[in-house]
Amino acid sequence: MVKTIIETKNMSFTYPDGTSALHNINIEIKEGERVAIVGSNGAGKSTLFAHFNGINEPTSGSIEIDGKPAVYEKKELLEIRQKVGIVFQNPDDQLFAPTVVEDVAFGPMNLGLSEDEVDERVEESLKMVGMTGLEKKAPHHLSGGQKKRVAIAGILAMKPEIMVLDEPTTGLDPRGVDQVLEILYKLNQEDMSIIIASHDVEMVTQFADKIFVLHEGEIIDQGTPEEIFNDYETLKKAHLRPPKSAELLHLLKTNGVDCEVKLTVEEAYHEILHAIGAESFHKVLHLIKSQLHHRLLHELGEEHYHKMLHVLEEEHENHNLRN
Repeated sequence: MVKTIIETKNMSFTYPDGTSALHNINIEIKEGERVAIVGSNGAGKSTLFAHFNGINEPTSGSIEIDGKPAVYEKKELLEIRQKVGIVFQNPDDQLFAPTVVEDVAFGPMNLGLSEDEVDERVEESLKMVGMTGLEKKAPHHLSGGQKKRVAIAGILAMKPEIMVLDEPTTGLDPRGVDQVLEILYKLNQEDMSIIIASHDVEMVTQFADKIFVLHEGEIIDQGTPEEIFNDYETLKKAHLRPPKSAELLHLLKTNGVDCEVKLTVEEAYHEILHAIGAESFHKVLHLIKSQLHHRLLHELGEEHYHKMLHVLEEEHENHNLRN
C-alpha cells in the first residue's frame, strides 16, 4: 500500500498583519508522486509550500508529514526539514556561501555529520545535478540555470525524501528547463517524491501526474493533467490557460473537427494528422503561414514548429511516392 507523505486537513493560514492567505486546504500527496500545485501569481502557492517543511504554522486545521502531525519545536522541525527539502523560486535567496562547495555543504554540516560524510554528500549531490568541476566557483558568477542546479544540490545533500520546488523553471531558457526537468525525473525514478508549484502549464503537463489548482488561497480542483486541462471553466476561474496544443484542439473540436483534446505538441500532431490527414494538414499550414506563421512560432516554439513541419514534409513526400 502506497503511504501518504503529506496531508492537510482543513488547513488555513493568516499572516500576522491579518491577510488571509489559505482557506480550508485539504490535499493528500502519496509517496513517489509527481505533484504540481498550479495557480496564478498571488494564488498562495509559496505560502502553502512554506507549510510543508514547517516554515509556516497553520492558523487553523493541521498538516501531517509522513503520517505524523507537524510539531513546531526545534528538534521536530529539524526532522521535518531533513525529510522535506524546499528549493525557493529565486536561487539567490538560497545561495549565500563564497563558493559552490561551501554552499552545498552548509546543510549537511549543520546536521552534525563527519567531515568525510559531508564531503561525500556534496560530491554526490553536485554530480547528480551536473555541476562537478565548479566547486570553487562563486555562486553569483553562475548562470540562472546553474544557480538553480546548485540550489537543488544543496537540498539533495540533506538526503530528503520529498523535494519541493517553487517555480523551478522561472527565468530559465529552454535548455535550462530541460536540464532541471531531467534532474527531477531522475530523482523521482529513485523514489523521491517531487512537488512543484508553477503557472507554466506547458511544463506541468510534461512533468506532473497529479495536479491541484489553487485560486485565492483555496483548492478549487484536483486530478490528472488530462482532467484539469480539459476543464475550461476551472482554468478560467483560476486565471490559467490550457497548454497551446490543448487550446488548438479544443478550438478545432468546437468547430466540428472530430478530435480529442491532447496536451503535448507531439500528441496534438498525431491527433490532427489522424483527424484530417497528413496532406490536408500540410496544405492548411501552407495556407495560414502568411498570416499566422509568427504566431505559431511564438506559441509552439521554433524547435517544435520546424520539427513538425519537417515531419509533415516527409509524410507528404511519402504519400506522393505511395501514389
